[in-house]
Amino acid sequence: MNQKDKILKLLKRKKSVSGRELSEFLSISRQALNKHLKVLIQKGLVVKDGKTRGAAYSLAGKIKPAKRFRKKYVLKGLEEHKAFNEVALHHNFRKNLSDNVFHIVNYVFSEILNNAIEHSRSKICGIEIVLDQYNCAFTIRDYGIGIFYSIYTKFDLSDETSAIGELIKGKTTTMRERHSGEGVFFSSKSGDTVTFRSHKINLTFDNIKKDVFVEEKRHINGTEVKFSISRVSKRNLESTFKLYAPEEYDYRFEKTKVYVNLFQTEFVSRSEAKRLLLGLEKFKEIILDFKGVKSIGQGFADEIFRVFKKQYPDIIIKTKNLNYIIESIIKHVVDNKI
Repeated sequence: MNQKDKILKLLKRKKSVSGRELSEFLSISRQALNKHLKVLIQKGLVVKDGKTRGAAYSLAGKIKPAKRFRKKYVLKGLEEHKAFNEVALHHNFRKNLSDNVFHIVNYVFSEILNNAIEHSRSKICGIEIVLDQYNCAFTIRDYGIGIFYSIYTKFDLSDETSAIGELIKGKTTTMRERHSGEGVFFSSKSGDTVTFRSHKINLTFDNIKKDVFVEEKRHINGTEVKFSISRVSKRNLESTFKLYAPEEYDYRFEKTKVYVNLFQTEFVSRSEAKRLLLGLEKFKEIILDFKGVKSIGQGFADEIFRVFKKQYPDIIIKTKNLNYIIESIIKHVVDNKI
C-alpha cells in the first residue's frame, strides 16, 4: 500500500486529521506529506480546512466544481482596473487568495488586459477566470493583429518567430511613447506558468521548471494569454522586481536573462550572435543561459564576448549552464581578445 492509499485509509476511519497526525502516522516529514496531499487535493479526493500548520484534512464528499467567470468585453473605453474589480468580486479574491497571490493576479491581469486594449486593434476581448481548490488561472483572448506579428512588423524582423526573442528580453514595446515594455516581461516571471499564443506560435514560461518552451500549434487569430498560479504560492511581486530591477541599479529594470536555446541548440555564425544581442545594449547586466545548447562556434562566441563587450564595456555579461565545450570556446575567446 502506497502512502496516498494509507492517507485515504486513515481518513476513512477518522472524520478529520491534522497534518501533524498524518506525518506521525506515516513516519514521514511534513514536506513529503505535503507532496502526497497536494496530489490528493488536486484529484478532489481530500479537502483541506484551514491554513498552514493549523489545517485539518478529511475525505472529500461531493467534489465542488471550480468557480468560473467568463465574459466578453468591448475594448474601446474599457478600463482594466474595473474589469479586474468585477472578477475579483465574483470570486471573492480578497478572501480566497493570500495577499501576495492577490497582488500578483491583479498586476498580471491588468498588464495583459491593458496590452489587449492598447495594442491588439481588436474590438472585443474574452476573459475567463477559474478558481479551483488549488489554483487561480485566467485566460485573456483578443482577436486583433497578434502580439508576435505586432513586434515583427514594428521592428522589421525577418519573421514572427524572431519576435519571440525580442519579447522575452524585455524593454520591447511597439508604443514607446506610452509603454516601457516591462509589463509582459515581469508578467511572464510572476506566475507558475504563463503562455502567450498567437497565430502558430505558442510561447510558455514554466517558472516551476525555470524554463521557456516554444512550439508550433494550430493557427489562431489574435492573442491568447493563459496565466496560472497556486493559491498558496510563496511568490511575490517585490522579489520578482528585485531580481531584475535590483537595488544596485536604483530599482530600475536594467538586468535581463536570455535563454540561448530558444530557437536552436547549436550556433556557429556571427550573424546568429548579432540576432541574439539585438536590443541587449539597453541593459546594464545580461545573463545568458546556455541550458540545452550543445555547441557554439568561435565566431559566435567572439561576436558576443569580444566585439559586443568592446563596444559596450560597461555592460556585465554573465553565463549559466555551460557545458565543457562551450566553456572552453568562450575562455579561448576571452583569453585571446585584443
